[in-house]
Amino acid sequence: MILIVDDDHAVIASLELLLKQAGLATASATDPASALAKLDDPDLDLVLQDMNFSRRTTGEEGLALLNEIKRRRPELPVILITAWGSIELAVDGMKAGAADFITKPWQNEQVVQSVRTVLGLVASGARDDAPPCPTREELDERHDFSGVLGRDPEFLRILDLAGRVAGTDASVLITGDSGTGKEVLAAAIHRNSPRHDGPFVKVNLGGIATTLFESEMFGHVKGAFTDARSDRDGRFAVADGGTILLDEIGDLDLRSQVKLLRVLQDRTFEVLGSSRTRRLDIRVISATNRDLRQAVRDGEFREDLLYRLNLINLHLPALADRPQDIVLLTGHILARAAAAYGTGDREGANPPMVTESALNWLQAQPWPGNVRQLEQFLARSVLVADQPQLDVAACERVMAMELSEPDRTALPPVGSMTVEEVERAMIAKALRHHAGNILRAAESLGLSRAALYRRLEKYGIES
Repeated sequence: MILIVDDDHAVIASLELLLKQAGLATASATDPASALAKLDDPDLDLVLQDMNFSRRTTGEEGLALLNEIKRRRPELPVILITAWGSIELAVDGMKAGAADFITKPWQNEQVVQSVRTVLGLVASGARDDAPPCPTREELDERHDFSGVLGRDPEFLRILDLAGRVAGTDASVLITGDSGTGKEVLAAAIHRNSPRHDGPFVKVNLGGIATTLFESEMFGHVKGAFTDARSDRDGRFAVADGGTILLDEIGDLDLRSQVKLLRVLQDRTFEVLGSSRTRRLDIRVISATNRDLRQAVRDGEFREDLLYRLNLINLHLPALADRPQDIVLLTGHILARAAAAYGTGDREGANPPMVTESALNWLQAQPWPGNVRQLEQFLARSVLVADQPQLDVAACERVMAMELSEPDRTALPPVGSMTVEEVERAMIAKALRHHAGNILRAAESLGLSRAALYRRLEKYGIES
C-alpha cells in the first residue's frame, strides 16, 4: 500500500486514481500528524509525500515529516513531491534519506515509473546495508554476467547489486578509475534488464562540444541551424525503449547539465528546431571516473542532477585492489589475444603459458590503467613473444618497451611531419604514458578533457 500525504484534496484524488489504474493500493493523509498515525500499518510499502502542508513554502514541514518517518521506520521508502523551482528542497530530502523525488507539474508516466522503481528496489533487496556476498557460481546462475570477469569478494558484491537493480528502471551511477570496466558493467545491466531487447546507446559526453549538445542528444529538424540539411534523431530518441549510457558524465558543462536534468526529470524533450514535445521511455545509466561529490563542492556539477542520477551507485574497485583477479583476467585476455593475432589455434586454446613467477610479477604491478592497461600489456606480450611461455624476463622486456620510447622524444626534422601529425603523435604518446587515463593525458598536454576528446574523435584515436 502507498500512503499519499498532501494537504490538497485534488492532488490526493488525482494520485489515487493514477495509482489505482496502475494496480496499486493507496491510503491518504492531509497533514503530518495523520500520516504518522498510519505508519504502523503492516501493509504500508511506500510514502508519497508533499513538502509543504500550509501556506509556508520553505519545506520545513516536509523535511520534519520525512525525518520522523525515517526515525520510526528507517526501512520505509519515501518519494517526495516538490515544485520544479524548489528542487533544492528535494535535494535536502534525498540527503535525509528520501528514495526519489517528483516535481510538479508531474508526468503521470514518471510518477508510476518512480513508484514501481522504488518498490522494485525494495523487493530486490538492493537497499540492504550489508547483503551476504554470493559466490560467482551463484551469480552466474541468476544473471548473465558473461564477459564480466572477477571473483574478488568486493567485486562480487558489486555484481550482485548490479544484478538485483537490473530488473528495475532505477538510475545507476557507475564510478571507478579509468579502465576498470564501467562500460562493460553498464552493458551487463542492460543485458539482464527487461529492456534487453531494446537498444543500448553509449554516449561519450566528454566528446560532445557544448554548442552541439542539444543537436547530438535531442536531434534536430532540417533548417534548425546552418548545417542542418536534414532531420536527425538525437541519442535519446535512438535509445527510446532501451537503455542509454551517459559516459564521462562528470565532464558535462553546467549549461548542458540543466538541459539534461529536465529531460531526466520529465522524460520529455523537444527536438532542436521543433516545438513538439516528445516523450521518452528509457533507462539511464551514467559513468564517470570523477568524484562528483567533490565536483559539486567545487561548483562544477549540479547537486540536484547528481541525486537524479545516483539512485544506485556502483563503485568498481581498481585492479590493484583485487590482485587475485589478475590471474583469471590474464588467462582470459591471453586466450583472446592469441586467437585475434593468430598466435594460438583458431579457438585461442593455445595461448602462451604463464609461469607462476610471472603471475606473481603481474599481481605486484600497480596497473594505474587497470584492466584496460593489463589488456594492452598482455596483447603486446603475445605479439612480441619469442617463446611458448611468458616468464618474468619476458614481462619485464615488454614493460621496458612501454616505458622507454627514446625514438619518440625528439622533435621530428622540419618538413617531415605536419602540425596535425605532430599533435596526433603527442596525443597517442600521452595516452600510452598514462595507460589510457584521459584526465592525466589531458593535463599533461595542457588540454581540458573535452578538448582532448574532440581531438581523439578528429584523429580517430581509440583511448
